[in-house]
Amino acid sequence: MRTEITHKGKTYTADLSQPLDISLPLQANDSNPIAWYIDKPVIEPVKADGWVGKVSEGSTTNFNNIFFNPHGHGTHTECLGHITKNFYSVNKALKQFFFLAEVISVQPEVQGEDLVITKVQIGGQLNGKTPEALVIRTLPNTEEKKHKNYSHTNPPYLAEEAAVYIREIGIVHLLIDLPSVDKEKDEGKLLAHKAFWNVKDVDNLNEEARHNATITELIYVDDAIKDGGYLLNLQIASFENDASPSKPLLYKLL
Repeated sequence: MRTEITHKGKTYTADLSQPLDISLPLQANDSNPIAWYIDKPVIEPVKADGWVGKVSEGSTTNFNNIFFNPHGHGTHTECLGHITKNFYSVNKALKQFFFLAEVISVQPEVQGEDLVITKVQIGGQLNGKTPEALVIRTLPNTEEKKHKNYSHTNPPYLAEEAAVYIREIGIVHLLIDLPSVDKEKDEGKLLAHKAFWNVKDVDNLNEEARHNATITELIYVDDAIKDGGYLLNLQIASFENDASPSKPLLYKLL
């Protein structure tokens, strides 16, 4: 099944029968990626008055509770409500779900004790392209990313000027295979988040803030997915929250 998408006057065709999943599944075990100093997710059957919601224990249905944190337990999409005093929901922010996307691979630069993705690197990889969505795969692209506990590891992050550049060229949806676009321990500055969403005051949101822009973190882009243009389907669960677990899918352009 094929579909067409038009971006800046040019029409692209994609085959919807061949999705490339760049999300990480939620698992209640040590294989689940973790960030922000929390424990692994919990998925367990409801227990009430001697009844257990599990077919293997005599129930007619499997009936599980799930306890997780979208920011720390896997692929998630967030809106500017992640950093503002007032509540804003990603379920309200994301109203369209198909976008022209560009996948790029970047080796973060060593800056002191940090690994940083710079404006020069992103500009060089995009080479003048201005897609609606940008998918950043960091190098080296190890399998460990699927299961890593990122807490206290100082992962790579996005330089503030790089986030400004991404915003200024019109990219609305930013996807990255890291737990955050910002440094793990940055004294709450959140420079890349603020720059991308154009948030100048988290207490009194400025008119220029980008309510429709999203950041998706903790993706995984397999090496088989080559750099270049794709159709992105960005789907979230319908949580009224600043962030939601999400399932971004890429489709090759024909």
